Amino acid sequence: MKRMLMCFGMVMMALSVQAQMSGGVEKAVANMEQQWASAAKAGNADAVAPLLADGFINMDSDGTMLNKTDTLARIKGEKWEINAISDVKVTTFGNTAIATGAWQGKGTHSNGKAVDAQVPEHDAAK
Repeated sequence: MKRMLMCFGMVMMALSVQAQMSGGVEKAVANMEQQWASAAKAGNADAVAPLLADGFINMDSDGTMLNKTDTLARIKGEKWEINAISDVKVTTFGNTAIATGAWQGKGTHSNGKAVDAQVPEHDAAK
């Protein structure tokens, strides 16, 4: 089953001093996306948890909707050889930041299904 990792919008009500120190909101959000991919590859849901809002919703490429709890549970059961993002672009609108990009993964989903997929950046995000 293909997984669409970069289909998230991260709503940031206020990015604290960390965002300001790291060169702005866009850079901070892009860094969080990289942290997420690295932690997910390692199966470390505890590192991903603080990156997701309580009302987070993830949509897989098959249309399956997962909330934060479901997403974190899935991360714990996945095994990845490759779980990488690239071409991350962050667009801000007021207090909302949207990250888009490309994802590549090779491994096994928590349901035991093999994954070897690449989800390219959406043309509209360029």
